[in-house]
Amino acid sequence: MPVKIGIIGGSGLYNIGIIKNKEEIDVNTPFGKPSDKITLGKIGGIEVAFLPRHGRGHIYPPHKVNYRANIFAMKECGVEYLVSTAAVGSLKKKIKPCDFVIANQLIDRTAKRATTFFEEGVVAHVAFADPFCKKFSDLVYDTVKKQKVDVHRGTYICMEGPQFSTRAESNLYRSWEADVIGMTLAPEAKLAREAEICLCGILTVTDYDCWYEGEEDVSVASVVENLKKNDKNLADIIKKLIPKIKYKRDCECHNALECAVITPPELIKKNGNPQVNRVLLKRFSK
Repeated sequence: MPVKIGIIGGSGLYNIGIIKNKEEIDVNTPFGKPSDKITLGKIGGIEVAFLPRHGRGHIYPPHKVNYRANIFAMKECGVEYLVSTAAVGSLKKKIKPCDFVIANQLIDRTAKRATTFFEEGVVAHVAFADPFCKKFSDLVYDTVKKQKVDVHRGTYICMEGPQFSTRAESNLYRSWEADVIGMTLAPEAKLAREAEICLCGILTVTDYDCWYEGEEDVSVASVVENLKKNDKNLADIIKKLIPKIKYKRDCECHNALECAVITPPELIKKNGNPQVNRVLLKRFSK
């Protein structure tokens, strides 16, 4: 039976204690192996699939995560709604460490990531004006707000990493009116849209990057400390959220490829990878 809800755990979330009846599975993809085994189980009686983005033990840096394999594996499991959690730095004073941010826009500053499933043989250009599913994100925002924690909506800027920002870069991004900064969400958002998955980014603020004079500059120690402070809040949010994801999908995400694939069906069948065709392009490659 397909698992419709997926969770990608960011820094600090390598396993999730609220999943019951757990089973681990290996998923092979045309793009290689995901970051780890997929954990299948239940939250509140509802089937979910969980994957730690960086692998258990945090063994893959942001620029080496196999994003294509991760998202494809989720799609292969049947995932239609994907919750992506991530640690971020704040670029605005009002967005404080330990606050939550629900991503509503994206600026991609990366250059070393594979961000499409369609590189040779099949060409697709998905609409991406709004990179996160609005209906899903609204549901998540309302859920977080009811937890009585400080929550914001904001623009996420994705930097290459793995180094943190220079002070000049941090101030440049602030001049662009970006709200938070991280290293992982851009490729996930692009690939989720190509996979016709509704994506929401739940971002945990761990620091003020390095722009805020008088505050400690971002460090691994400060990131880990604030992630630990928010562990329970994040678990409670996910536990409350999962049972609410039961609406009919009528957003642009669920049929993003409908008007995006430019390659004719006969060439898709001839040139496309059979597994990609079966999972992503079934309606085009018959």
